[in-house]
Amino acid sequence: MPKTRVLIMGAAGRDFHNFNMVYRDNPAYEVVAFTATQIPDIGGRLYPPELAGNLYPQGIPIYDEADLTDLIREHAIDEVVFAYSDVSHEYVMHRASQALAAGADFRLIGPRHTMLKSSKPVVGVGAVRTGCGKSQTTRAVSRALRQLGYRVAVVRHPMPYGDLARQAVQRFASYHDLDAYNVTIEEREEYEPHLDNGVVVFAGVDYERILRAAEQEADIVLWDGGNNDLPFFAPDLYFVLVDPHRPGHEQSYHPGEANLRMADVVIINKIDTADQQSVWRVRESVRALSPAATVIDAASPIFVDDPAAIRGKRVLVVEDGPTLTHGEMSYGAGVVAAQRFGAAELVDPRPYAVRSIAETFARYPNTGTLLPAMGYGDAQRADLEETIRRTPCDLVIVATPIDLARVITLDKPAQRVRYELQEIGQPTIYEVLRAKFGPKA
Repeated sequence: MPKTRVLIMGAAGRDFHNFNMVYRDNPAYEVVAFTATQIPDIGGRLYPPELAGNLYPQGIPIYDEADLTDLIREHAIDEVVFAYSDVSHEYVMHRASQALAAGADFRLIGPRHTMLKSSKPVVGVGAVRTGCGKSQTTRAVSRALRQLGYRVAVVRHPMPYGDLARQAVQRFASYHDLDAYNVTIEEREEYEPHLDNGVVVFAGVDYERILRAAEQEADIVLWDGGNNDLPFFAPDLYFVLVDPHRPGHEQSYHPGEANLRMADVVIINKIDTADQQSVWRVRESVRALSPAATVIDAASPIFVDDPAAIRGKRVLVVEDGPTLTHGEMSYGAGVVAAQRFGAAELVDPRPYAVRSIAETFARYPNTGTLLPAMGYGDAQRADLEETIRRTPCDLVIVATPIDLARVITLDKPAQRVRYELQEIGQPTIYEVLRAKFGPKA
């Protein structure tokens, strides 16, 4: 039988995991190439032979997704596998139509073939969109599990944007580890808050090896999802967040709708800042798509060190990058803080953006009057720093999950916005976890 020639569409995460789980060492298939999108500068690389296995001694090339049609035709691709997240159902079907028209089949690989089984209990945290509040929820779950007496290891959804072979299995227990791996701003935003809470974080590319390493250090493994992707590990309890600031997205984005349908617990977040009609719409979606799930209402209250410093100022708001770009939010906690604490004006950074930051605004024109904290490499961090320096404002409001001043130089006064998950009423996360696992004996 001839091998099925496969092309995997991805964004340096789910694509590699699907390959490792389904295609690596599988003689029925030949994976000819990956394509890459969403993340700057991840095309033109190689999935290295150290990770690709014995069938791929030369590794597997990674091309820009813009070349998809040409790649299908030039390499006689039989099957295109779609393997990235946080895109609309319509977007997925446009890519399917493109693949079909070029002569290939189109495939989505589901959880049954891609979820690893753990020897330890697994708690998963996912969402229907990027920017729903997974990070603060994962921290809240971690705190509750430790209150119950369990050792916790967090495993973060992949963010391997550098040397893939070196990033196969990463363990972060200190800021020194972050520096040693030269992680991006986006990675720091996910890892630092866990380290601040005294919890070890694992990440990388080869999640079979990552899971086995995490199992050695934990009573319960905590999956910290990325975008709105499905978990890589089979969860014993799965928390999924929905966002009333984007009502309807919970049933119109891939694979967020699948997450909602799989949820054991649904958290309706940001109730404190959302329109009540939107909260109602989301609640109705939850009832329709996940009727057996436990529902927790929650808020994400914001805190700043000196609210008075914001009043009357012309402010530049810096928000979490992915939430604004492919997450499609036009504002976040920084804008809320600026409005709540009396800023005179939000200064538009777009006229002052340079190089890769200007390109980000061009690619995502609906970003709004704020600055996404893009920092996928040294050059982009420098562009972010220069854009802030060029923008005429009195104050920078930093609403990223990390202290941005640790990784770039700010030449203006700044106020940092922090936010944590706060349950409203009952049940609480602690109560749900206690009912499921009980206190550690």
